[in-house]
Amino acid sequence: MLDKTQKDTDSMLEQARQILADNDRGGYTVPTHGLYPYQWNWDSVLAAWGFASYDLDRGWQEIETLFASQWPTGMVPHIIFHKPDPGYFPGPDVWGTQCAPQTTGITQPPIAATFVRKMFCADRSFGEPRARALFEPLKNWHRWFMDYRSEGGRICITHPWESGRDNAIDWDSAMARVDTSEVGEYTRRDTSHVNPEMRPKKEDYDRYISLLYLGRDTGWDEAQIRAKSAFRVADIGMTFILLRACQDLLWMATELGEDGQEIAGWITQLERGVASMWNEDIQAYDSYDIHAQQFTGCLSNASYLCWYAGIENSVMLEHYQRISAELDYPVPSLDSNNPNYDPLRYWRGPTWPFFNSLIGIGLEDMGHKDEADNLRAATDKLLRTEGFYEYCHPGTGQGAGGEQFTWTAAIWLSWVNMESDKWA
Repeated sequence: MLDKTQKDTDSMLEQARQILADNDRGGYTVPTHGLYPYQWNWDSVLAAWGFASYDLDRGWQEIETLFASQWPTGMVPHIIFHKPDPGYFPGPDVWGTQCAPQTTGITQPPIAATFVRKMFCADRSFGEPRARALFEPLKNWHRWFMDYRSEGGRICITHPWESGRDNAIDWDSAMARVDTSEVGEYTRRDTSHVNPEMRPKKEDYDRYISLLYLGRDTGWDEAQIRAKSAFRVADIGMTFILLRACQDLLWMATELGEDGQEIAGWITQLERGVASMWNEDIQAYDSYDIHAQQFTGCLSNASYLCWYAGIENSVMLEHYQRISAELDYPVPSLDSNNPNYDPLRYWRGPTWPFFNSLIGIGLEDMGHKDEADNLRAATDKLLRTEGFYEYCHPGTGQGAGGEQFTWTAAIWLSWVNMESDKWA
């Protein structure tokens, strides 16, 4: 019998679709009203996946709107400022990218190719022209990563916000080198919407802004940023995600009759890069501080994207099974046995339901069906009980961060609730 505290499936379906509708701004969605008033890159791709469960055309439109702001270099920005929102910081005037519409000068994890493939497979005749039109933009974005961010096949970030795991402890040692003496005064908006105890601390935010100013002052020139910045970290999550994205882009190349030789070369490089990101000391995949030439020492939820990238690892499965047994609502963003584990602070412990969907896709793809089914069931129970929050306490399930969140609703529609073979 359904627990009285849990919503029934019809109610969940109605609410999830309503959240997407409420956050729809006409061709793109915002993550949630107030806290995040613009189009975010990987949020938007997951929104497309959610829309596609009942409106494929709207799903395709979401990704097409995102790629309409691709830079000539191939980079796809992490935020697109479609409409003014003067209360948001740091807004378009701070980034100074001079785009139309204005954007930030950094990127986010390239999950798009993977979900373009899923939407293409959902209806091939409808999706083929849309996938064909997106193929070169996707390829250009992947090439940008390989040209500007690859260190021996390890994909680097130049700002924590690029990782999507903004406040993860992976970045702490590198961020400690960032000079904040010239940052000055500013007013954050996030802490007016969410309990400050759940958000990055002021000293963290000062460093974020310092890195932003450095990028802006170089005119977002990648060579200058690389030469001048104290922060350059090979992100295990970004590397796994790009590897998976290239695999899916190569599949599309074959299906669409396009040349896949360059993409295949990227896959080989990324596989070598991933192999070099195994940290023997913690027996896990880990991010790597390029300047310090050392691992960050973190077992995070990004470490479990190995299966998403098509890489089997029995030790990672043991880690995963241990954590899943310890917590009612896995997967925490940081190993719960880490002394820095903070279950309600942004990316330093909470479970992110959308991230579970990426891990779950990987588990299922690699044949770990029991683990995938159990993760889906735990995420379902969490959302039926707590609602569509941005993230949650891995032990109690307490919802935190933004409410009525787009990507949380989207993954309930397309991963938690729908049969996985719809998205083969």
